[in-house]
Amino acid sequence: MSEPIEFHFDFSSPYSYLASERIDALAAKYGRKVRWLPVLLGPAFLKTGQKPLLSIPIKGEYARRDIARSARYYGVTFAFPKTFPLPTQAAARAYYFLHDRDCPKARAFAHAVFRAYWVQGRDISDANLVCGIAASSGIGAAEIAEAIASPALKDRLRAETDGAIERGMFGAPWFLVDGEPFWGADRLPQIEKWLATGGF
Repeated sequence: MSEPIEFHFDFSSPYSYLASERIDALAAKYGRKVRWLPVLLGPAFLKTGQKPLLSIPIKGEYARRDIARSARYYGVTFAFPKTFPLPTQAAARAYYFLHDRDCPKARAFAHAVFRAYWVQGRDISDANLVCGIAASSGIGAAEIAEAIASPALKDRLRAETDGAIERGMFGAPWFLVDGEPFWGADRLPQIEKWLATGGF
């Protein structure tokens, strides 16, 4: 069986949200699975000297239009939140905590967090909110809160982020398909061609 597609994302990345609504169905069409791997973009920006896209003069204004247009193109419900960007450490750590126990529940949690921010405009930097969303998995919010404050999960998220950067990630979404890197939700058509043809 072919290796899973790696999907590196930051919950505060609008293009990651758009990709999250499409990548599983695209992969399944070609009999592939997807490994969801939340990371933090801040360290990648520091490493490369980049700034968050929307903070760049002129380019940021274009990006706002492009994000909304891309959401319409993909048929994804979207509303730009009032506060952007937000820290996503709590959500990313909670994802890994859930993933180690139940992958489908972790995936459902990730979708719920993305939609809480990019559809409902909720503050996903709030650990209490994140724990409340995660508690729908059947694990108590208090247990999740304790876990995401633990050194082990802090180290896990740091290691996942550093590892992705070492492998070439500089933005999100970042995909690895059979070792081939693809950056951005707009690369989904290329990923599909890669899956359909076995590489090009």
